Amino acid sequence: MRVHEGSLDGTGLRFAVIASRFNDTVVTRLVDGATSCLTKHGVAEENIDVYWVPGAWEIPLVAKRLAEAGEIDAVVALGLVVRGQTAHFDYVAGESAAVGRVALETGIPMSFGVLTTETWEQATDRSGGKLGNKGWEAAIAALETTTLLRDL
Repeated sequence: MRVHEGSLDGTGLRFAVIASRFNDTVVTRLVDGATSCLTKHGVAEENIDVYWVPGAWEIPLVAKRLAEAGEIDAVVALGLVVRGQTAHFDYVAGESAAVGRVALETGIPMSFGVLTTETWEQATDRSGGKLGNKGWEAAIAALETTTLLRDL
């Protein structure tokens, strides 16, 4: 049996972090987690660009444009959509998940660190609270997938 997996060495890799400005109190903590993770694993600060978009809805389009430009190795998508009293949550959460389709269309890894929570408390728990930092986890996923794809 042969096992294939990516490494956690980001030396020489270039990342785009796309972050939703809506709910930025939480999203900023996700961005901090993601960028900290990447630099800890060897990605040079000058190889990490953070792109702020108005909301999670806009993330897939910006991700596609960046992927098609050919200057990045992976995208880390970060945002927060909290369920409210209308169907708006479903539309925004669903559209932001289109980064998966962008990855398949472009061949550029996209990690999905957009929190879709029922409450603000759940969001804070997942952005550096008692359940860790999902920004960090999204960055690790992007890094490992990128290095695995490089080796295939």
